[in-house]
Amino acid sequence: MHERYTNRERYFQEQSFTTERFVIPFIREVAPVTPESKVLEIGSGEGGNLKPFVDMGCMVYGIDLSTSKITNGIKFFENHPNNKNIKLIAEDIYKSDLSSLPKFDIIMLRDTLEHIYDQDKFLEHLKSFMAPGGKVFLGFPPWYMPFGGHQQICESKFLRKLPYFHLLPRFMYKGILKMFGESDAKITNLMEVWDTRISINRFRRIINKRNFTIEKETFYMINPNYEVKFNLKTRALPKILNIPILRDFITTTYYCVISLK
Repeated sequence: MHERYTNRERYFQEQSFTTERFVIPFIREVAPVTPESKVLEIGSGEGGNLKPFVDMGCMVYGIDLSTSKITNGIKFFENHPNNKNIKLIAEDIYKSDLSSLPKFDIIMLRDTLEHIYDQDKFLEHLKSFMAPGGKVFLGFPPWYMPFGGHQQICESKFLRKLPYFHLLPRFMYKGILKMFGESDAKITNLMEVWDTRISINRFRRIINKRNFTIEKETFYMINPNYEVKFNLKTRALPKILNIPILRDFITTTYYCVISLK
């Protein structure tokens, strides 16, 4: 599994598969997705999640802090017949002047929100990118789920398969990472996820505060992305287990589409 995080082209293809098969149909249950749709992904990486939209002929933008990922993405799309329809930008959405961008019908945040500091501020800022009637798709692993700390990226084969240990107090979690020989860069990465952790209930409080409404949501016990990663069939959380707090521990990813009230 670790190899998929270092092989960026493989990761790009996995993202594309899941978005085409699961994310776009999910969005289409509440909003049209057509070649006329303008799509933005924040935290786009190389743009794997955007490829199905580019294939469709949408006007697509991807923004990411990582220059290397954006550079990879430009290479991945250079021979695509619709490559004039995609713009990948290495920028900080808070610090850069992005006023020249169009307003977007669909904004994507897949496996991104859990990495963002001050999600409250971020979701308010997100409104400036939305077209009238625009929708925002979010997919993220709740902090309390077995690998909510993203420990699957660890170098240690033991730690990357160890569930729930990210829920330890910060100093203990960091100490274990050091004890098992994780690099300073890896530890910094994982501690940032610890600092930005988000639960489903806290997410709901934030969007209510920021005047968003949930148009559709699904709690997945087996993440749709596990189909391409592990050959596991996608499975929504059974209703009997959909209990606040408990569901955070067994939901491997949460999908929702939100819009302004």
